Amino acid sequence: MEPGKAFHVVVVGAGIVGASIAYHLTQRHAAVTVLERHQPGTGASSHSFAWLNAFGKEPYGYHELNRRSMDIWHRFARDIQLGEGVHWGGEMRWVHTEADAAALRQRIQQLQSWGYPNRLISVDELQRLEPGIVTGEVRAASLGPIDGHVEAHKVIAACLRRAQARGAVVHTETAVQGLRLQHNGSTARRVHAVQTTQGEILCDAVVLAAGTETTALAAMAGLHIPQEDSPGVVVRTDPRPRLLQSVSVLYMPPIDATRPDIHLRQLADGSVQIGEGSQESLARDDSQAHADALLTRATHYLPALAGARAIPVPVGYRPMPHDGFPVLGFPEPVPNLYLALMHSGVTLAPLVGELAAMEIVDGARVQSLAAYRPERFL
Repeated sequence: MEPGKAFHVVVVGAGIVGASIAYHLTQRHAAVTVLERHQPGTGASSHSFAWLNAFGKEPYGYHELNRRSMDIWHRFARDIQLGEGVHWGGEMRWVHTEADAAALRQRIQQLQSWGYPNRLISVDELQRLEPGIVTGEVRAASLGPIDGHVEAHKVIAACLRRAQARGAVVHTETAVQGLRLQHNGSTARRVHAVQTTQGEILCDAVVLAAGTETTALAAMAGLHIPQEDSPGVVVRTDPRPRLLQSVSVLYMPPIDATRPDIHLRQLADGSVQIGEGSQESLARDDSQAHADALLTRATHYLPALAGARAIPVPVGYRPMPHDGFPVLGFPEPVPNLYLALMHSGVTLAPLVGELAAMEIVDGARVQSLAAYRPERFL
């Protein structure tokens, strides 16, 4: 960016990644316009379990990227004045079978070799941490003491509020209809303007952080960024008294061999969010019957949930790049169109926002993002 010149960036998408990038760009004195097709945070961010972690993130470089972002979440939450939107305390889990116990021990050994402080704990320690849990037989248990969770809609609102205080303009209910390109030679091209339902917006650079819509938007510039279909289901309850005394995230084993494990967190308003399987699990059943069944399974381990009302949430579609890893950076064919298509978007949001702002404003090429460049698909 030339000194003294206003550098105008259009950020498409106001989920947690787009909002973080917009906030960090305004911290670097860029002129920012945010475009959101619906309302901020109504896409994948609204369906995310929002667990802050580097558990199960492989290979080592991807684990380290997530770990680094976790380490700056404290600073990020302070800077955007998030308040009660972030919950620390750690993640705890236990397993019932010897096969699962062996897998958990192996996982903890690997994490510790990478310097991640998860550890195995005894049944007595598990019960001291969370006396309200009825565990059944425990073959192995673990604690991830630095993990937490966030309320994504509060993070998004805080980022946009701080960005607007620095002059950012946010347009909601505004869809992108096209990208006006200027060709520089036979193949290279630049985005000169973003065409929207509210008119055309001139720009120096564009960020595509629109989650599942990113693939279609990138195609407007002639780029193929493939995604996998990744539906997910979570359910909520009505507000409940405090359930967890120490940890912030709980992973519980299947109650029988026909169903996956379940996980649970409690929000500041007392409502409880319950999901099943892993972040990669595909689920489409958003019926009341399924919501009731998930709540019944959680109540099996947490009797204090008895009497809660399950509230189904419509199935949500998560961004999922074809190879499961983020897509970040300026593709060579369109060198002012920055792609920010994420998996693990909640954990990575503060770091991606910070690094993307450096790459966009300063022209940096951050080495830790080298494995996630869009050229691997082009």
